[in-house]
Amino acid sequence: MSIRHGLLALLERGPRYGSRLRTEFESRTGSTWPLNVGQVYTTLSRLERDGMIVQAGSDDAGHDLHTITDDGRTELRNWFGTPVDRTSPPRDELAIKLAMAVGAPGVDIRDVIQSQRSHTLKAMQDYTRLKAQALADVPANRDEVAWLLVVEQLIFQAEAEARWLDHCESRLVRLAEAAATEPADDPGPAAPRGPARTPAGRTRSKR
Repeated sequence: MSIRHGLLALLERGPRYGSRLRTEFESRTGSTWPLNVGQVYTTLSRLERDGMIVQAGSDDAGHDLHTITDDGRTELRNWFGTPVDRTSPPRDELAIKLAMAVGAPGVDIRDVIQSQRSHTLKAMQDYTRLKAQALADVPANRDEVAWLLVVEQLIFQAEAEARWLDHCESRLVRLAEAAATEPADDPGPAAPRGPARTPAGRTRSKR
């Protein structure tokens, strides 16, 4: 999530102050990724330092306004035009957890998978209800359409995660079945016996 570019996108619509930017950001994303005011103002300070925005006076209520610069618009256009990098994915706690659970003493990975699957399916149901509520009426503005895009992405993510968990479980079952049918280690042929020896350790001669 790029808070930096999200704020630039909102500022392109006109001058804004910090708390309004926070409200509009959360309205667009359905508060999926809530921001605190301190986070917003820290980001605004960095944008101003980098020449992406400038202060634009105050409104009638005394709020300090910020407006986007030409450099900020260029940065925003580049962001919209550049694909999100999937070659260096962020750390995924669930993937790491399952990887560490394989062969971990005292851990039944099937229980880990089942617990996560129950949670994921419940989350998917909750997101689906939110989508149904949003579609009860035709989306009336851009914020409602934006929120629909976000909640649908969350639904698709949950569906994909549930399918992946099913795949993990199936793979573990196949591995367990393969291990159970592997033949026991072959001890190999017996070592050849050497010639008989006398108690003194000498080879008995043939006559």
